[in-house]
Amino acid sequence: MRRLLFPALVLAVVLSACGSPSFRGSELQEPVTVQDFALTDQNGRPFRLSDQRGQVVLLFFGYTQCPDVCPTTLATWKKVHEALGSDAGRVRFAFVTVDPERDTPERLGLHVNAFHPDFIGLTGSQEELQSVYDIFDVYFEKDTSSGSALGYLVSHTATMFVIDPEGQWRLRETYGTPAEDIVHDVQQLLR
Repeated sequence: MRRLLFPALVLAVVLSACGSPSFRGSELQEPVTVQDFALTDQNGRPFRLSDQRGQVVLLFFGYTQCPDVCPTTLATWKKVHEALGSDAGRVRFAFVTVDPERDTPERLGLHVNAFHPDFIGLTGSQEELQSVYDIFDVYFEKDTSSGSALGYLVSHTATMFVIDPEGQWRLRETYGTPAEDIVHDVQQLLR
């Protein structure tokens, strides 16, 4: 009996290593093929999701005047980018505005490039943006009661959405997810 137990245990370990990837973020039960969308990047060029095939896309919805969540996320992205090394060229870090009234392409560019020149700031018409918000069920609301010197803050979804190289939304990374966990998940998708 003992002689059969050890080979069975070895076989179980080997087979488990061949299974599906192990993610640290919240994996969707079924990957969702994301409807193509087009927004405008900080340089005035179109950014189409379909043009990103073969890349992992990290999407985050925020705004340039965000006092905490957005800059923390961009700082985490910087760590992720650095940790990925040469694989970082196969990842698109896309920051989508939830405040298009203030976030001009120029302002978005200055903001995201302060963290890394490879980061992409995205905006568009209200209709274009709304269609993307709807895909990911993004919540946002102006808060004029905050007493902010800027006039208002924007409460918004603080989740990173991870799209695999085939264009399927696979994971959610919650605010505060450590950079090393995001690196792990991205590397799983790049395999």
